[in-house]
Amino acid sequence: MAAFPFDISATDGAARAGVLKTPRGEIRTPAFMPVGTAGTVKALTVEQVRQTGADIILGNTYHLMLRPGAERVKRLGGLHRFMRWDGPILTDSGGFQVMSLSAISKVKEEAVTFASHIDGTKFVLTPERSIEIQADLLGADIVMQLDECVAWPAEEARAAEALRLSARWGARCKAAFGERDRQALFGIQQGSTFEHLRRESAERLMEIGFDGYAIGGLAVGEGHDQMMETLDHSAAMLPAERPRYLMGVGKPLDLVEAIARGVDMFDCVLPTRSGRHGQAWTREGPVNLKNARFAEDDQPLDPTVDCPAARDYSRAYLHHLVKSDEILGQVLLSWFNIAFFQQVMKEARAAIAEGRFDAWRRAFAEGQRRRSGAVREDLEA
Repeated sequence: MAAFPFDISATDGAARAGVLKTPRGEIRTPAFMPVGTAGTVKALTVEQVRQTGADIILGNTYHLMLRPGAERVKRLGGLHRFMRWDGPILTDSGGFQVMSLSAISKVKEEAVTFASHIDGTKFVLTPERSIEIQADLLGADIVMQLDECVAWPAEEARAAEALRLSARWGARCKAAFGERDRQALFGIQQGSTFEHLRRESAERLMEIGFDGYAIGGLAVGEGHDQMMETLDHSAAMLPAERPRYLMGVGKPLDLVEAIARGVDMFDCVLPTRSGRHGQAWTREGPVNLKNARFAEDDQPLDPTVDCPAARDYSRAYLHHLVKSDEILGQVLLSWFNIAFFQQVMKEARAAIAEGRFDAWRRAFAEGQRRRSGAVREDLEA
């Protein structure tokens, strides 16, 4: 029996709308989780994050174990109290950093060994230690198994090796996690873009049994079309009665197309990273506020988004802040982007519930692609 009830209230094709019920609050799905890598959603207070409509945020095991240290967070009351977020938190296991920091990490059957990118200190992360950090020290509500994520393109043999190691680590994580009522453990499907490897991974994970299932190993360079081709088959391989989480994705169009394929949960650094670099994500794709054509544009970014950054500040003012390298520009654009992503989730849930998801999806995709030429011009400005 799963730790958290997951009620699917409506479906439209493969798209699902529902609620994942945790002791710290309900997570409305489809859900976008703002990334609070080091105990903060960059540039925003928890009050601002909550105001955007976010039900859950993400923290990262790798970064928190390095600084300030998982034991210190525990002594200070756990991650929720430390960062003043009283809603659910999901923690990444650190597996993605194994791939992204491959030059300073070494993967073996027992554990991954790596050097801190901060000061070179060596760490050993076993599946058991990952569970201890996430569940016992940080106090996450949703805990991810330790996995190995391979870069793209991956040779079939390498992808198979990684998925089988991830499955063995998943079993060790499940044993270390045990049975808990107030925390959930998610397994992670691997297999790169190979359909038969994705199926093997899903079967291995279901044999172990998890509270939810993530799709890992995408958004690592394969591009939108190949990502969607992989999701065409991989999402449906995972249990329909449990939440499905696509890790590290992505652009608004990626999210909507993944929802159409049966995915329920997402996270990505894109909204805040873009905001810190002067880019806003809108209904018509990304807008580069550095562009001179916004210098006298007195219109707000999007008055239909329920966020002060979306409706109360002109594009001209945001352009001025970005060009002047003012911190407020980074704050407002990060705030807007998180709010816009939450608005997309809200509209998707409503469209699924009302049986009009496909029409809404087509209209959204058309809007995102409408400025394709202008976007290129913006980004080069």
